[in-house]
Amino acid sequence: MTIRGHDAARTAFLAALDTGVLHHAWLLAGPEGVGKAGFAREAAWRMLALGAAEPLAPGLAVGEGSRTRALAEAGAHPDFRILRRLPKDADKPDSDLARSITIAQVRTLQPMFATMPALSARRVVIIDSIDDLERSGANALLKNLEEPPAGTIFLLVSHAPGKLLPTIRSRCRLLRFERLDDALTGTVLRDLLPEADEGEIAALVAAADGAPGRGLRFAGLDLARVDAAIAAIAADGDPDNMRRAALARQLAGKAAQERYEAFLDRAPSFIAHQARTRQGAALKTALDAHAAARDLAGAARGLSLDASGTIFEMAGLVARLHAA
Repeated sequence: MTIRGHDAARTAFLAALDTGVLHHAWLLAGPEGVGKAGFAREAAWRMLALGAAEPLAPGLAVGEGSRTRALAEAGAHPDFRILRRLPKDADKPDSDLARSITIAQVRTLQPMFATMPALSARRVVIIDSIDDLERSGANALLKNLEEPPAGTIFLLVSHAPGKLLPTIRSRCRLLRFERLDDALTGTVLRDLLPEADEGEIAALVAAADGAPGRGLRFAGLDLARVDAAIAAIAADGDPDNMRRAALARQLAGKAAQERYEAFLDRAPSFIAHQARTRQGAALKTALDAHAAARDLAGAARGLSLDASGTIFEMAGLVARLHAA
């Protein structure tokens, strides 16, 4: 799918590409889920296809008929690598991912760097995301950024560039990516979810907060119903605890794990949105509730707190908005 939005980043990159002299490392920085990794893939295919003298239409995108794109999508292009977190169990690719990109993964690039590009005049390495690179891996990568292999372009995706080693940031040209507006976010989500109705798209746009990839995580979870339950508790205060108890019953079961995860995300976001419209004591109440909700969500994930109790407590924080 062609990446939408990010016109400034696209214009800057294409201008550099047209000169024929590209910086060897690019830092694609911005909020998670706005399309940085997709942009990196399109940019990589474009550079590789141009290096192979393929005929291309103007712009960044490379058509589906491209040999370069076909090989890259199949993981078979010898001049293209993507480093990302791997599954903990190699025999179960859908299992949980490792916590980091390891130094061993970085070292797998060295045999490629020891030879000339095979099919293109360039080779491209994407790291998605470099935020996940363990410290020893970052130091190993730094050596390649300091003395880049001939013809090699690095595209480093980052959601938190301020946390990277300054020595890595200083060797990269920065491309900034911003959140999309709601209209464009909706367009992207419709492209990705053609069978979703407008009610689901609207709920996902609200959850996305300008990052379609974030909204996509909640697809198929009946997010509108979760949001409606949160809004009802905020509006009425739930004095008899009935709504909180019902929500806990709906979301605490093992089969509802994904919807529970969505609730842990949506409740703090709802409180934060409410805070933007408040002043004085009501604002302080909302800010205090948001801080507590954010901490509770983090603890629930990190410490595996009891789901039913967590839902009840989180909904109680939402209920504070009614009193204020």
